[in-house]
Amino acid sequence: MKINKTYLDGLVIVEPNVYGDHRGWFMETYNEFDYVKNGIVTKFVQDNQSFSATKGTLRGLHYQLNPKAQAKLIRCTNGAIYDVAVDIRQGSSTFGKWFGIELSAENKKQLLVPKGFAHGFLTLTEDVEVQYKVDQLYAPEYDRGIIWNDPQIGIQWPLNVQPILSVKDETAPLLLAAENNFYYGES
Repeated sequence: MKINKTYLDGLVIVEPNVYGDHRGWFMETYNEFDYVKNGIVTKFVQDNQSFSATKGTLRGLHYQLNPKAQAKLIRCTNGAIYDVAVDIRQGSSTFGKWFGIELSAENKKQLLVPKGFAHGFLTLTEDVEVQYKVDQLYAPEYDRGIIWNDPQIGIQWPLNVQPILSVKDETAPLLLAAENNFYYGES
């Protein structure tokens, strides 16, 4: 497993070791020992999976407030997505900054999104499946979002189309109007 840090503190790209031969391939998608050895101590308690039939579907930007905030380990197991995390930790030098990466069934990369970040993705292909682990159970009363096209954040989504959105995501507030109880340096 290879861990690549990003310019947003705590946000890392995980590249599992893939072993292939004439039959196909094998990889460990998660190994607690390897994570701890690399300084990542997160106990995952729930696995989620989503399916999006249509290219251009956008899900996000989502997060849960403290005390039910979630760290997420995201991977795409069918198709491809443009995965985005936004630092929403007040007091962080990178508050409002974003990081994006293509995750696909082909490249097998994963993104570890810590607490204090909003997360979303755009499907780049048809029939996309995304799987992710979280370290806190889903708590609808703490569920929040930020509008996907907030000009202050300025995410450069790769498809030049109007995305397919849920009503919840269409009506999400701007970053500065969103409820947020994250502070840099707090866990």
